[in-house]
Amino acid sequence: MILPPVRDPRMITVRRGGTLTDADHRLLALWAAECAEHVLPLFEAAVPDDRRPREAIAATRTWADGEMPMMTARALGGHAMGAARELRGPARFAAYAAGQAACVGHVAEHDLGAAAYAIKATVAAAPDDGGEQARRVEAAWQRERLPHAVRELVLEDMAGRNDICWSVFDVDGH
Repeated sequence: MILPPVRDPRMITVRRGGTLTDADHRLLALWAAECAEHVLPLFEAAVPDDRRPREAIAATRTWADGEMPMMTARALGGHAMGAARELRGPARFAAYAAGQAACVGHVAEHDLGAAAYAIKATVAAAPDDGGEQARRVEAAWQRERLPHAVRELVLEDMAGRNDICWSVFDVDGH
């Protein structure tokens, strides 16, 4: 479960009664796609002929560009998550990251789902004694790529949802 029981109005679009602008919503989706794409090789190494996660990431970007309906991108996200179901470890988490990214157009809070699953993929791929270091490196990589316009919003959201996102985010900077 990566969604909060009470939604933050800053993560709800203006047209749905929140304060999130369309421009910032698109930035969240693009950041989520970047997070998912960063770990996509972990999926593709395990299942090289399954294009569903790659297609979901592409759909995220296409939606953000205004060239795909949200429901189409969301459906492709569901297909990516379907690719994850039979797998275990890094490949599974990487596919879930792609699926979450494609669902950001539907619910902006899925951005942290993509980021959290990407971190889980990295940790799962790390040597037995390297998981914590892998988590920190991936979390830092993600924070460095946050668009300035949504950076504070995402960092605050990470702090607020860290517990329900498997405590993967560096909410205190380490």
